[in-house]
Amino acid sequence: MDSGIIIPEGYPFSGIELEEIISPYLVQKRVEEIGEEISELYQDKVPIIIGVLNGAFLFMADLVRHLHIQFEVDFIKIDSYGNNTKSSGTVRLLKDISADITGRHVIVVEDIVDTGLSLKFLKRRMEEASPKSLRFATFLYKPDVASPEVKIDWVGFNIDDRFVVGYGLDLKQIYRGLPGIYAINEDAKK
Repeated sequence: MDSGIIIPEGYPFSGIELEEIISPYLVQKRVEEIGEEISELYQDKVPIIIGVLNGAFLFMADLVRHLHIQFEVDFIKIDSYGNNTKSSGTVRLLKDISADITGRHVIVVEDIVDTGLSLKFLKRRMEEASPKSLRFATFLYKPDVASPEVKIDWVGFNIDDRFVVGYGLDLKQIYRGLPGIYAINEDAKK
């Protein structure tokens, strides 16, 4: 069974190959497991789940479908990449949360943690509002390059330091809708 995708002519970045590194089946299985763990931890509580836009929207949507508890949702949008494939080293807040999280149980849902810069920014931002508890979930984690300064409570998958797309992650705003995780060849990023 072929686990790669070649983008056909006429589409952006046509002719490049995407190598499947996490299948759609494994994606959904792991999201369900995380949902069960969160549900068990937050029995009789109503956490507010904050998704980090744009990348975490698919992970968060699937994750909340697997929760067996009451919850609220909100979103925050930050940027540290622009249209690049490497972090700029600076995090910009593009859209803040609208909910008051003071005294609340908060779960921040990220798509990917590579350097950890965004996670440190989010931790500081959330702690300013004095939540009752603060936990983090990320779908992907790059242990070889990530700074261990912020504890991540739920990790979907550890991956190598490769540029990946799919399941909410993009290359210049495309490929988010792919159901699995795919590594993109280096030549395609130019």
